[in-house]
Amino acid sequence: MKKRPYILSIAGFDPSGGAGLIADCKTFERLKTQGLSVCTANTIQTDTLFVDCHWTNVEVLKKQISVLLDRFTIDVVKIGIIENWSILNQIINLLLSINPKIKIILDPVLRSSTNYDFNTNFSEVEFDQILEKIYVLTPNYEEIEQLFPKKDLNKTIAHITTKTSLYLKGGHNQQEKGKDYLYTKEGKIHPINPKLQPIYPKHGSGCILSSAIAANLALGFPLLKSSFRAKQFTEKYLGSSKELLGRFIK
Repeated sequence: MKKRPYILSIAGFDPSGGAGLIADCKTFERLKTQGLSVCTANTIQTDTLFVDCHWTNVEVLKKQISVLLDRFTIDVVKIGIIENWSILNQIINLLLSINPKIKIILDPVLRSSTNYDFNTNFSEVEFDQILEKIYVLTPNYEEIEQLFPKKDLNKTIAHITTKTSLYLKGGHNQQEKGKDYLYTKEGKIHPINPKLQPIYPKHGSGCILSSAIAANLALGFPLLKSSFRAKQFTEKYLGSSKELLGRFIK
């Protein structure tokens, strides 16, 4: 039996299982990678309601990350909700100090699908430092507008891609619903069109797409191929049921 590559999710715990660590690890397992996890926040929520968020102490996060990277070979990390940019920067610096070649996929979850704001402390200078250290950023259209509010969308995309690659999720794109774009750091633009119909809204679908990109990278696929495979995987999940909590199907 072929050994599965280890992959780490650093994200929040969602008791409904639709988003965060549970969704990430279910995605990793379905895509034949071995999922590990570090919990950044314990949330009180369902698929339709968000009540509260209790953040994990940063020193606890660092100890968990260190012990995992000491034990396992981890070349790809997916990061979800983090309390603020300062803590995120500390975590990224720790990851790179242990494995300078590690690929970090950052899904900047700024607001839950039920409109709870996770990160309201935006420092553009600090976020620029973060962008220079990660492999790919995976926001949706609502999130990317919050990252650099003084810039319009085109200028924001241009700014981000001077530092890292950008996978822009199109679920909130009113002009081209469901159409994603991969903007590479090398200056190439790859539209990723929706294929599967019908599809239905799902709690945590953004987490699943980002973790699917991460899993495919861990399997050795290049970023463009990983992105197309992740889009296909996520569309199957979106079409799996009419409920907000989807199912992983073959």
